[in-house]
Amino acid sequence: MASAPPIVGIIMGSRSDWETMRHAADTLGRLAVPHETRIVSAHRTPHRLVAYAEAARGRGLKIIIAGAGGAAHLPGMMAALTPLPVLGVPIESHALKGLDSLLSIVQMPGGVPVGALAIGKPGAINAALLAAAILALGDSAVAEALDAWRHAQTASVDERPEPGHPAGG
Repeated sequence: MASAPPIVGIIMGSRSDWETMRHAADTLGRLAVPHETRIVSAHRTPHRLVAYAEAARGRGLKIIIAGAGGAAHLPGMMAALTPLPVLGVPIESHALKGLDSLLSIVQMPGGVPVGALAIGKPGAINAALLAAAILALGDSAVAEALDAWRHAQTASVDERPEPGHPAGG
């Protein structure tokens, strides 16, 4: 059976960003949300960026998750080129621990919105969950998968800190 066409695009500026962005892909996979992953650099592959942005909606994508480090222009450039919602994930950098990326993604000019998430792995996971929540507004299968994910997360939290007391116990 053929897999469903992607409805979420996960893009990143370089292969090294995959260490963070794979968490978005894994989370969407657990929720059975069809997605694709691509390297699209705002600085090194600008023509690829424009082509991806201009074709995204026509190819059936509904949301784009863009991870970027350093100057982190990818999410903002993508948002400037497509009407789709863009969720930005700041990649942790060596020099400034991702603060530079976060500030770049958050400080978008009025009229070019990017939903900014947390730095690193938590941001990638939350970007996938936020994408699923947006999709769930019009897709009952995604809504059910997201509800089940949230229920499992809640059930996994112990009620008491002492060893020997299981979750919910």
